[in-house]
Formats: sequence, structure tokens, C-alpha cells
Amino acid sequence: MKFSIERAALLKAVSQAQSVVERRNTIPILANVLIEAEGETASFRATDLDIEVLDKTLAQVERAGATTVSAVTLHEIVRKLPDGALVQLSEDGASGRLTVAAGRSTFSLATLPKEDFPVMASSEYSANFTAKAEVLRRLFDKSKFAISTEETRYYLNGVYMHVSDSEDGRVLRCVATDGHRLARIDAPLPPSAEAMPGVIVPRKTVGELRKLLDEDEMDIAVSVSETKVRFATPDITLTSKVIDGTFPDYSRVIPTGNTRRLEVDASEFAKAVDRVATVSSERSRAVKLQLDEDRLILSVNAPDSGAAEEELAVAYADEPLEIGFNAKYLLEIASQVDRENAVFMFNSSGDPTLMREGTDTSAVYVVMPMRV
Repeated sequence: MKFSIERAALLKAVSQAQSVVERRNTIPILANVLIEAEGETASFRATDLDIEVLDKTLAQVERAGATTVSAVTLHEIVRKLPDGALVQLSEDGASGRLTVAAGRSTFSLATLPKEDFPVMASSEYSANFTAKAEVLRRLFDKSKFAISTEETRYYLNGVYMHVSDSEDGRVLRCVATDGHRLARIDAPLPPSAEAMPGVIVPRKTVGELRKLLDEDEMDIAVSVSETKVRFATPDITLTSKVIDGTFPDYSRVIPTGNTRRLEVDASEFAKAVDRVATVSSERSRAVKLQLDEDRLILSVNAPDSGAAEEELAVAYADEPLEIGFNAKYLLEIASQVDRENAVFMFNSSGDPTLMREGTDTSAVYVVMPMRV
């Protein structure tokens, strides 16, 4: 195998591959990236047995072939090469070494046979559809903060992507929750997605997928089966197993009878919460909201470290209310708001609170209160 490739293209492909590779693994081949050169393309494949990423890029191939080499080592080498360098990768098979050359630098890396590299079994996908990158980015970016990190409730360790009914008809919906807060984000249902089974996309896959979604106008081909999900651009294919579990009935925890309405500037609210939370105790992070007519007082009273209070002008016309929250949860929810105003709907100090962006109901957040 022998081919030449632009450093920028190589770095992009190898960085995607090395981020999938698990740093600590007992199977040496899983630390490697499978490099295949044929025709006018070089492809780079990496897997941790749950996720597989395949990145194809243009290259000047002199001799077709394939080998595997440490993903992390190759990434470090390419990262340190000068911008604009032309990198030549060659392997003669007999020596079991991959030579990486650029300018006056030459590296010789140990390889493992390509036959040992596990390739994820192909799957029959029951639904195939196309969605714009910006649509998928919004669905996952706005929901991922609520993914649970509790390993015991493994079925909450991802984003539940499914087809659902809303006030505006059928939608593609992403939901995540950890039991303390919940995010439910809707997008118009893409053509051909109607038959899609609901799947729980794991946290790591959501992180890797984000790297495919930077160009707004790019079309992403999405394929879904009961056990796998695949996202593909013309250059990169990300295939992942889905979490084998049943996502709970989240609709039961979304309050429908909350009538006390608070409207507040989202960024001002987030900054005020952040300021008063500075003195909150590390363990509880509790912040109290006192609502009165067109006035909100945020306060923290931590006997160990001190107290803080800040007043905000808001739109509120209901009965006075005192309610406490974890400051971290409030900040994360407020930071999801793209519009100017956040609308909070309260019932009582012990009931879940609903938050949405202005009049937009396609993004809904729920946060559980805490005693303060």
C-alpha cells in the first residue's frame, strides 16, 4: 500500500477515528485504525465494537492495499506535522511497518494484520430517510444535556429518537431525561421516516455524531433498525448499536396543568442564577426563586459560605410563589434558549416546572424543584 494525502484531510479523518477508539481496552486491534487505499480514495475505519466510524477521503493512490495502525499515535503524528504538508503513507507488507513521511520527517509504525480488524455486521434497516444537518444538530444539541449518567438506569443513558404526534401533526422527536430534568425537542417529520422504530441513541454516539453536523445545508442520510442506527454524509459513515432497553413513558411527567406564567430574558436569568449560585453549597447547589407581581428575587442561603440575592424585572401576574431548584439544572435549561425570552410555567413549589422558548412549543423542558 502506498498513497499521498493532504495533511488537513488526513487529520480530519484520523481525529474522527481516534475519538471512537477506547483508550483502555484489552483487545490490541481495537486501538488501531484500519486504513484502506483503492482507486482515488483512502478510507479510515475505527470501532469500539459498539460504534464504527468510516471516513473516506481523496488521495493519490500509487499502490492499493490495507493495514491497521495505532489510531492515537497516527493522530499525534499528523497533528504535529506542519500545515499544508503532503503526507505519504506506505507499507510493504513484509516488514509489518507503516511508514509515514512528510517533508524531512519520517516515522515507522508497528502494524497489525487487517484480517484481525472487526467490521460491524451489516444490518437490514427498516427506515431510511434524509434530514438536514442543522435539524439533527438542534434535536441532539438541545436534548443531550439531560442524558443520565447513572449506569443502573442504562436505558436513560442516551437520547430517545422516535416518531410522535404533536399539536402540529407527526414529528421526529428526541427526548432525554435523568429523572431530575427532561428535554423534549421536535422537528418536522422527514419524508420516509414514518416507519422508523423508536431507538435510544447512546451518549457516546451523540457526541461523535455532533462532528458530522457542522455544515447546515448538508444532507444526512439516516438509517434505523431495531438494533442499529446509521448517520452518513458523502464522506463519513457513523454506525452505532442502540441501547437495548425501553425508554419510560415521558409524557406522564410533562405537566399540563401549570398555570402560573413567568416570562424572563433568558440570558439575564442565566447570568443572575450563575452569580447567586457562587455562594451555594457544593452538595445541594440550591437556589430559591421568589415570585411576586413582575418581580423575581433569586436567593441563596448557605450557612457555611454565605448568602446572595438578586432581583430581576420579569413578566409575572399570578399569585406569589416560592420555589427552589438546583442551580446547575436551571443554568443548563436556560442556556438552551435561542430566543430572547424563556417562559416558565409553575403549579406549586412541589410540582415539576415547565419551560419553553417564547411561544415555540417544539422545545419543551421540565425541571423538578427541590426543597430550600
